[in-house]
Amino acid sequence: MLRYPLIHPQLLAVLAAAGHGSKILIADGNYAHRTNTHALAPVIHLNLRPGLVTVEHVLETVVDASPVEAATLMLPDDGSPSPVQERYRGLLGEAVPMRLVGRGAFYQACRRSDMAATIATGDQRHYANVLLTVGALPAPGPGTPAADEETGRTAADMTP
Repeated sequence: MLRYPLIHPQLLAVLAAAGHGSKILIADGNYAHRTNTHALAPVIHLNLRPGLVTVEHVLETVVDASPVEAATLMLPDDGSPSPVQERYRGLLGEAVPMRLVGRGAFYQACRRSDMAATIATGDQRHYANVLLTVGALPAPGPGTPAADEETGRTAADMTP
């Protein structure tokens, strides 16, 4: 039993296994989830029905669970601004670089071997996809208790 907002077992496993630089695609319901991602990247189906769940629901939860180093958005084909850029900027924060690329470049980036997973949502908006680059956890600073090598727990974790 978990007391954490992210409780999806397969998504937890993918995030735990993804290392610095790995890519996670959170895709809208229009995205070709199987053919426009790397063949070895698992597809996690969260697309319950049209509109549920949205890319924003997943992004908000993933950002809380894993460090994000960068984000890539797909630009609309007509050259108009990204319909999701401002909202995603609010969820990611100002410190996370955000790149906007055309459809072909986005698909190419999602087919690379560093894809850890594709998360399929029921989001009905066009161009709502976001490709996240997993960041690194900060190094422990001075005064930070070292973790026990065998258990990974610190003295603070073991205090009743």
